[in-house]
Amino acid sequence: MLLPNVLAASSFVEVRPGLIFWTLVTFIIVAFILRWKAWGPILSLVEEREKQIASSIEAAKRERAEAEKLLAEQKTAIAEARREAQEMLRRNQQEVEKFREELMAKSRKEADEFKASAQREIQEQKAKAIAEVKAMAVDLAMEVAGKLINERMDDSKQRALAEQFVQGLPAKGSSTPRA
Repeated sequence: MLLPNVLAASSFVEVRPGLIFWTLVTFIIVAFILRWKAWGPILSLVEEREKQIASSIEAAKRERAEAEKLLAEQKTAIAEARREAQEMLRRNQQEVEKFREELMAKSRKEADEFKASAQREIQEQKAKAIAEVKAMAVDLAMEVAGKLINERMDDSKQRALAEQFVQGLPAKGSSTPRA
């Protein structure tokens, strides 16, 4: 029983030149057939895949460059928008300041006009008051003169005399009579 196992083991390690020859011939034929039928299509697939990868890399580089260009344009646009916003803000502030100054000038002008109007009104009222005082003084002077003279003069003579008297009264703030 040991003999068949030993024969099987010895035949496996045994060198047979015919078997080696046919194994080599079979290997060469299979390699040739694989090269002829499989190696070409496999290599063409590998080359095609290589080209696809290279074109994808190039497309990615182009897209990245385009994205960087767009990013730079966006940054420029943002900077321009900020600059314009600052300019608009500055212009608005100038316009507000100008409007404020115009409003202040208008208010001052109105206040000055109101003041001038009030002064005119005061002068007019003062003139009326002086005229009334003069008229009262004339009337009083006529009455006093009539009592002093004890004669009645006609109204026009009395008025002329009183006016002459009033004109002879000292002016406001001066002690000399007017001529």
